[in-house]
Amino acid sequence: MTTAYVGLGANLGDPRATLAAAFAALAALPATRLRRRSSLYRSAPIDSSGPDYLNAVAELETELDAADLLVSLQAIEAAHGRARPYRNAPRTLDLDLLLHGATLLATPTLQLPHPRLHERAFVLHPLAELAPQLEIRGRGRVAELLAAVAGQRIERLG
Repeated sequence: MTTAYVGLGANLGDPRATLAAAFAALAALPATRLRRRSSLYRSAPIDSSGPDYLNAVAELETELDAADLLVSLQAIEAAHGRARPYRNAPRTLDLDLLLHGATLLATPTLQLPHPRLHERAFVLHPLAELAPQLEIRGRGRVAELLAAVAGQRIERLG
């Protein structure tokens, strides 16, 4: 089993209901167990417009390799009406594979660790809630990375 972390976000429709359904879908993935989930957080869009996002992070234990897990995440997004009209467009559901064990990967469709996770308060705060001492290869511990995103607006909702 590999520990994987998935970032969840939504800012269209009913984001709270969508994230609840997404957690349920993650828990139902084959060869995968939802171990823990963070609180929900409200954050402003980055490099985009539209309403605030609701965000969270899920910790999974999975036998799926990174590529198969990504395919599963994209299927969950599609089931929730995810469209990709342009980069950083508002979305009904966004599922980002942040980390997949110690996997290092750089392909056109998947980079691990996620290339911007250390720059995003909406990822780091919920991830720190679950695993503050987690080491992001080449970046440092999650708890130590929070200082760099202190200027980004984020609110823990519980």
